[in-house]
Amino acid sequence: MQKFLPLLLTAFVSASAGAQGLYDLSTIQTIEITFAESNWDQLLDQAYATTEDYILAQSVTVNGVTMDSVGVKYKGNSTYQANQTKNPFHIELDTYKDHIYDGYTDIKLSNVAKDPSFVREVLSYQIARQYMDAPLSNYANVYVNGELIGLYSNSESISRKFVDKYYGSKDNTRVKCNPPAGAGQGTTLVPDLQYRGEDSSAYYAAYELKSDNGWSELIDLCDTLANHIDAIDQILDVDRALWMLAFDNVLVNLDSYIGSFAQNYYLYRDDYGRFLPTVWDLNESFGVFSDSGTIRYNSTNQKAQMSHLLHENDAAWPLMSQLMSVPQYKRKYLAHVKTMLQENFSNGTYEQTAIEFQSTIDEAVQADDNKFFTYANFTSNLNSDIGGGPGGGGPGAAQTPGITSLMDARASYLLGLSDFTQTEPVIDAAALSNPTPDLGETVTVTANVTDALRVYLNHRSVNGAPFEQIEMYDDGTHNDEAAGDGIYATQLLVSSPLTEYYFYAENDDIGKFAPQRAEHEFYEISIETTSSLAGDLVINEFMASNDTTQADQDGDFDDWIELYNNTSESISLDGFYLSDDAGNLTKWAFPAGTTIEGNGYLIVWADEDLDQDGLHADFKLSAGGETVLLMDANQAIVDSISYVDQETDISHGRFPNGTGDFQDMSPTFSAENTDQLPGGTDPGFTTSPLAGDLVVNEFMASNDTTMSDQDGDFDDWIELYNNTSESISLDGFYLSDDLGELTKWTFPAGTTIAGNGYLIIWADEDLDQDGLHADFKLSAGGETVVLSDANEALIDTITYADQETDISHGRYPNGTGDFMDMTPTFNAENSNGIVGTRYTPLVGADLTLYPNPTAGMLNVRLEEAYTNDLQFRLFATDGRLLRESVLNRGGITLEIDATNLPDGFYLLSLADGQAVETHKVVVRR
Repeated sequence: MQKFLPLLLTAFVSASAGAQGLYDLSTIQTIEITFAESNWDQLLDQAYATTEDYILAQSVTVNGVTMDSVGVKYKGNSTYQANQTKNPFHIELDTYKDHIYDGYTDIKLSNVAKDPSFVREVLSYQIARQYMDAPLSNYANVYVNGELIGLYSNSESISRKFVDKYYGSKDNTRVKCNPPAGAGQGTTLVPDLQYRGEDSSAYYAAYELKSDNGWSELIDLCDTLANHIDAIDQILDVDRALWMLAFDNVLVNLDSYIGSFAQNYYLYRDDYGRFLPTVWDLNESFGVFSDSGTIRYNSTNQKAQMSHLLHENDAAWPLMSQLMSVPQYKRKYLAHVKTMLQENFSNGTYEQTAIEFQSTIDEAVQADDNKFFTYANFTSNLNSDIGGGPGGGGPGAAQTPGITSLMDARASYLLGLSDFTQTEPVIDAAALSNPTPDLGETVTVTANVTDALRVYLNHRSVNGAPFEQIEMYDDGTHNDEAAGDGIYATQLLVSSPLTEYYFYAENDDIGKFAPQRAEHEFYEISIETTSSLAGDLVINEFMASNDTTQADQDGDFDDWIELYNNTSESISLDGFYLSDDAGNLTKWAFPAGTTIEGNGYLIVWADEDLDQDGLHADFKLSAGGETVLLMDANQAIVDSISYVDQETDISHGRFPNGTGDFQDMSPTFSAENTDQLPGGTDPGFTTSPLAGDLVVNEFMASNDTTMSDQDGDFDDWIELYNNTSESISLDGFYLSDDLGELTKWTFPAGTTIAGNGYLIIWADEDLDQDGLHADFKLSAGGETVVLSDANEALIDTITYADQETDISHGRYPNGTGDFMDMTPTFNAENSNGIVGTRYTPLVGADLTLYPNPTAGMLNVRLEEAYTNDLQFRLFATDGRLLRESVLNRGGITLEIDATNLPDGFYLLSLADGQAVETHKVVVRR
C-alpha cells in the first residue's frame, strides 16, 4: 500500500490584497477640496446636468498631502440632487496634472443617502472581498473650502488601474453595466445580458463602454449565454459570476443584476478571452432596494424569505436562468450560497464587524450635519427597521430593514430549506505523494471524500488563468488505494514553478469546494527555484515614472529597466523572461538571440509598445509600487525587486553598482550607478558599525490570524535578529517607517537583544501596552522600515511593496539573505518561502488555563483529546521565546513552569502545524 505524506492545506487568495492606506478600515480619511470660486456647488451642478466634465479644483488635500489643479465632479443617479448639500463626488487626481495618492488617481465618494446605519456599503464590500475581487471601501470626512460637508463612504474605483491590479491587464474590453442615462421610472433597456442581435446600437442604452472598443465581444457574450450555454466557460468566468449572483441574493442586494434594473456591475475581458464580473455600488444592499423586477418585497419578512433561486426560470435574467439550467453550475451556486451564509451570518460575524465600523465612525456621524437620517436612526438601524430615505428602495419604498433583523431571519430561513439541509460532500485528508515536487515531476493528488458521486481536481499554472478540471477516481486503479474506500486520486504534472489548485465534489443535491472560497482561494504548490545566474545577472536600475530623463528611439519617455552583467563573459538571454507579476513569470520573453555583454548593461523599455524596434516589454511599471522579476529559461528566478512609490525622474538602483542594495538615485541610464540624488547631493545617511550584525529579519504588515499580542490584538510586528554571539544594547536606538524621521520611535532604556537572538516590536501605536510597542503601524500597501543606532546611523532598512494578509516578509537564509515572502516564523528561524498563507483558527482544541493569573505552575487542560500533537510556546511581550512544550496526540493535560518568570503579561500560542491560536497569560504573585 502506497503511503502519502500529509500536505499542509492553507488557502491562497487569488489576487493581491492591495494597498490599504487610502482604504484603511481602522481610520477615517480626511479629504479637503478647495475651489477658487465661491459658487463651486453651482458649477458642479451645471456640469452634472450638461457636459459631465470635471471642474478644476484649486487643490485637493488627502490626509495632509496637497495636490494642486485636480478634477472634481458630482456623480451618482438617485443619490444626487441639485438642491442638497451632500452630493456624491468623483475626484480625478490626474485630470490636469499627473498626481497620484497611495497608487490611486481616482477617488469615489458616496454620500450614504440610502443607509441610516452608514455601514451597508463598506460592510458589503468587506464580505464580497472574501469570495471575489471587489473594491476596497472605508470612510472619509469631506471638506469643501474649509467647511465639513459630511462623512462619506470611500470605495475603490473600477478603473483601468483596478483591472490591472486584480486581473493583470487594462487595455481589454471594459463595460460598466448601468444604463448611461441612469436607471429609473421609464427605463426600458437594462444591462441584463439578453441577446438583442448583432447590431451594437441595440445595446447602447443599456451599457456604457469604458474601453475604446468591445461591443462585438459583449454581444458575443450575450449570444453565448442565450444560445451556446455549453461554451459559456470559454467566454465568462463562471465561478466568479456564481459568486456574484450568490452574494447579491444572500444580501438581498436588489439594486444589482438580480433586481429590476439588472445593473451595478462591471465586466472586464481578461487576456484569456473571458469576461470577469465585478460588483459595484452596494449602498442599497441588505434590503433597501425592494424591486426584483418580478416581485416587490415590501416588508422585512418578505425580503428575509426571498427565494435563493430568484429568476431561476426568468429568461429576462439570462445570467441566472441560463447558468442554473446547467446542473453542475446550480450545485456550485448552492455551495457558494451556503458558504456565505455560514461564514458571515449564521455565526454572527457580520454583526460584530458592523458594530466595529459604527464604533469607528460614531463621532463623525454625529458631526455630519448634512446626513440624510438622524443619529438615532444610525444607532438603531443596525438592528431595527426605520422609514426609507430619499429614493431608497425604488418607487414607493417606505422601510429600511434593520440589518440584523433581516439577515438573522434570512440565514435561519435559507439554511432550513431542503437545498441546504441535504447531505453535502465532505473533503478532507488531501495529500500529495510528494509535498515538495521537482519541476516536471508527476505527483499523485489524493483526497478523502464522503457523500459524493463525482470528485474533481481543478488546477492551473498561471495565476489568473482559467482552471482546468480533471476527474478524480476511487476505483483502485489511479493510485487511490482500494476501490470504494473514499480515497479519490488523480495524477498532476508539475509543469511550472507555480501550481494552483482546489477540489470540488458533488452529489445530486449540492456541491462542496475545498477550500470553501474557491476559486477565489486555492491551494498552491510553489517551487522556489533560484537560477545559477543569480548574482551574476541582476536588475540594476529602473525608472517607473519617466518624464524627461531618457526617451526611446521614438521619442517616448517610457518606463525602463536596466540589467547588468557582473561577469566578464557575455550571457545569452534566449528563453529568459521579464515580468511584473509573480503569478505570471513568463509575461514577456526576450527575443531569440538577445545577449548581454560581460560587465555590460541592457535596457528593456517597459512600455507595452511591442511594435517598436528594440526591447519593449508588454507591461508598464507602476509608479505606485510593484515587483520586477527576471527569470531564466527554466523559469528559475535570476533576480527580483519589490518597490514602493517612485518619484518622477528619479531612478531606483543598486549601489554599489551591480551588487548593492536598491536606493533612490540620479538616473545613470546604461551606465554605472552612483550614490547621488538629482542636484549632486547624496542621500545624507551614514552607516552604523552594527550594519550586518543586527538586522531587520522579518515583519508582518497585515496580521489577521498569525500571532496576537498579550491583549489579543493581531497587530503588525517587526522582528530583529542578532547575527553575533554577544548581546547588543539598544539604548538610544530608533525604529521608524519614515526615512525622513529616523527617530520616530525610541527603544526603551535597558532594551537588549541576546546573541543569536530575536526581538519582536509590535507596530501598533499601542504605547500604553506592556512590551515593545512602536508608535507607528506598517502599511500593507508598502513602505520602509528603518533601524538606526543612537547616532542616527543606519543599521538596516527594508523597503517593501504590497503585502498579503498573514504572509510575512523576511530574510532567507535567516539573518543574512534577501527578503522574500514566507510562512511566518514569529521569533524563530526563517523558512524558505511560503508553506501556507494563512494560519486558520484551531478547531476542536478547546482548553482551560488555570490558575490564570498564576504564581508558579500553569495548568493546561483540553476539554477532550486533540487529533494531532500540539506545540505550546510561551512568549514574552517582546517576542522572546521563554518556554516550549509538546502535548502529544491523545493527551489532555500539560504543565508549564512559570515559577521564575517576573510578574507581567505573556503570550501562549498553541499550534498543530496547520492552525494556531494565542492566549493571554498573567503571572502575578
